[in-house]
Amino acid sequence: MAACPTVVQSSFLMPTILVSGALGNKPHNGGNAWTRLSWARGFARLGLDVVFVEQLAGGADRSACAAYFRAVMASFGLAESSALLDAGGERVAGMAADRVIDAARSAAMLFNISGHLKLERVRRGPRLRVYFDDDPGYTQFWHADGHAGPGLGGHDIYYTVGLNVGSSDCPIPTGGIPWRHTRPPVVLEDWPAAPAAGPRERLCFTTVASWRGPYGPVTFGGRTYGQKVHQFRKFVELPRRVAADFELALDIHPAEVDDLSLLRSNGWRLAEPKAVAGTPEAFREYVRGSSAEFSVAQGVYVDTRSGWFSDRTTRYLASGRPALVQDTGFGEHLRCGEGLVGFGTVEEAVAGARRIASDYAGHCDAARAVAARYFDSDLVVGRLLDEVGVRV
Repeated sequence: MAACPTVVQSSFLMPTILVSGALGNKPHNGGNAWTRLSWARGFARLGLDVVFVEQLAGGADRSACAAYFRAVMASFGLAESSALLDAGGERVAGMAADRVIDAARSAAMLFNISGHLKLERVRRGPRLRVYFDDDPGYTQFWHADGHAGPGLGGHDIYYTVGLNVGSSDCPIPTGGIPWRHTRPPVVLEDWPAAPAAGPRERLCFTTVASWRGPYGPVTFGGRTYGQKVHQFRKFVELPRRVAADFELALDIHPAEVDDLSLLRSNGWRLAEPKAVAGTPEAFREYVRGSSAEFSVAQGVYVDTRSGWFSDRTTRYLASGRPALVQDTGFGEHLRCGEGLVGFGTVEEAVAGARRIASDYAGHCDAARAVAARYFDSDLVVGRLLDEVGVRV
């Protein structure tokens, strides 16, 4: 597998953009790194100079986070244009703090993923501050309850991957914010389509996931919205009903004895995510080495019909790997059925898996076509830049 692509820095005449998100804060999570750096890659491809800025969380393992940050930035060609800063704004890794502030002052835009960057002396520098929400439901429910965590204040424009946020049949509160919508981008050249399995090979559906995720259930308006674990349990019998293998690269605590037993007794294979997907390179190799994806979604995404779509799934699709994923309302916006197959019930999941197996090569071709039509970074990022008025 080739090394991660370089984000080529262009001349000083090109506009600068600051991209910020939690990357070094989550060491050994290759998939998470791609969610941040696909935006950086996408902006750079369209002619922007990219500076990646991250703020180290309190209590984080400073040395482990810094080492991971340096390694990932180097592999993406951002070693000289990235910075990991502590809570006081001092350098932990990468660019010195004064260079970051200078870059911010000259920047056309800050693209702040989940409101991660809260250092005011950096955040106030760019001419335009764009908030990007990739956790629809959590972000808005917490904000409505008065929690400061989402960090919505101090931005000019707000985007969410919740394609239905703001619609009449989606219960997620807007908080008076005119949410705009975008899809998660994937740089297609980073994810070349992998050869399809032979006709006699047994398919293996995989995904990379956290059993409970970083957040607990969230309650709003008298209703509690659950976690991914609650959705997985609904579909636990799937491997017993489909002539295919199902593997989860699953972050699950060893103390979850009952759930581990439930998964194994129903035929799920379990892999250690840090071992198979701990770096961006390993994550890409794991996705491209799979036959297809099977995954459920967080309960809050499903139950609100938010229209959320997984950035991880875009990478399966780009790799020519069909995706069988729980519908969160995205079916109202994306063409499903070939390459991308949504489901809501166990019976629909069984039928979807069998459908993919019945014409696997055709679904592989369709998967790549879905990625090109809906998630190509040139289209997704280009549209966002046009909408916010940043010219390149």
